[in-house]
Amino acid sequence: MSEMAEAIRALIDEKGYTVESVKQTIENALKAAYKKYYGNADNAIVKFADDMSDVSIYSRKTVVDGVYDPVTEIELEEAKLLSDDVELGDEIDILEDPKSFGRSAVSTGKQTAHQGLNETIKDSLYNQYKDKIGEMINGYYQRERNGNIYVDLGNAGKIEGILPLKYQSPRETYEQGDRIKAIIAEIKKNSSGLQIVLSRSDPKLVEITMELEIPEIADGTVKIEKCVRDAGYRTKMAVSTVREEIDPVGACVGTKGVRIQNVIRELLGEKIDVLKYDSDPVEFIKNALSPAQVSRVVILDEEKKQALAIVEDSQFSLAIGKQGQNVRLANRLCDWSIDVKTEEQCQDMDLSDKATSVAARNLFKDEAPAEINVIKELPGVDPEVAAALENAGISDLADFITDYETISVDGVSKEQLEEVYNLIRENVEIVEDDSEEQEEKTEEEKYYCPDCGAEISVDMTRCPKCGVELEFTEDDE
Repeated sequence: MSEMAEAIRALIDEKGYTVESVKQTIENALKAAYKKYYGNADNAIVKFADDMSDVSIYSRKTVVDGVYDPVTEIELEEAKLLSDDVELGDEIDILEDPKSFGRSAVSTGKQTAHQGLNETIKDSLYNQYKDKIGEMINGYYQRERNGNIYVDLGNAGKIEGILPLKYQSPRETYEQGDRIKAIIAEIKKNSSGLQIVLSRSDPKLVEITMELEIPEIADGTVKIEKCVRDAGYRTKMAVSTVREEIDPVGACVGTKGVRIQNVIRELLGEKIDVLKYDSDPVEFIKNALSPAQVSRVVILDEEKKQALAIVEDSQFSLAIGKQGQNVRLANRLCDWSIDVKTEEQCQDMDLSDKATSVAARNLFKDEAPAEINVIKELPGVDPEVAAALENAGISDLADFITDYETISVDGVSKEQLEEVYNLIRENVEIVEDDSEEQEEKTEEEKYYCPDCGAEISVDMTRCPKCGVELEFTEDDE
């Protein structure tokens, strides 16, 4: 089996297969050949040398007195020739020579080995790339067929890249050997191996290219809130920043547009509108319709996300864009249905009851604050302190206020308890229990007969005990 040993070493050392995958493949191949020859492989045993220098296949047979199935049984006398200690009922492993299985069986084994190795390659590559969906990958134009471009990904042909026509940018053309940067859109297994489906139309391509060109995006100072594309023609991107002193749009555009021009060149001339993100949809819609200047935005239906953008006559065509491209991208960017009209077109529309700003409308909403009952719901409370108090059986706000002076919990300092107490006072309206006061008040309003001392009430004209006449007068004081 020296040839087999050499093949094993080549697969491990040269092809990069794992030891376990090679062992499993060879075992399956030998058992397939064994089954083809004998019709059953349940008793086939494959054994490898400890150093993987050799491999053998055995038939495991039961020692019997009178053979019924020669594939799984052996006569005692014959077994004695192989081992003196063998007895009836024992099992004995008999070495087989795969060359004796016949040409058809050997061919079956080889085919099984090839299939096994191909599946191993597929699984290995799939595991390598499955977590890279959405990432950028580099390759080179190889060939074109039926509009689809096949890309050399530089991995010795182990995996094929395909850029389908539907994922191409319509204005881009390639020649043999041209470099192609694309997004991994999908991983497919097929009969010939593994195929990586690429995309040049995905907005993620613009986002990653921007990240590579702009340090503020790479370090998280500037964040891309959303990006939409009409691939090959125009991209709209909304950006924000975590630092007020930084202009996110300026950081992306760069001095004299140097940074954004690098991205535009990478996209072969595609226009890119970088605009500021705003949580107020009115302001965001205004920004999204750039480069057009919007006079005002009217929210027509907040629930259905319908808005009207009103512009000057000179800005109307710019707001709509060529073939409606600008307003269409703005719709997708804001996730609103935006209708663009001029001042003249709006003259007959009654917009008096429509709010021009969601933020302004929310300012006057009379919404009841959420009720807070337990310590962990307090705004700004330390979660660890709240958890420690809850573990000690103190979670209710009223109980905390009542027992505040005597509370003692391991791991919670007096200062921390005072901080919780102040948070309760700041955020919760404490209703004092006035039952005792009411009781005292009730007691103070009791009246008694001046003659006999019996209890009387203001509606009585005569004492029920002694019969003296009663008269109640109001005290001027």
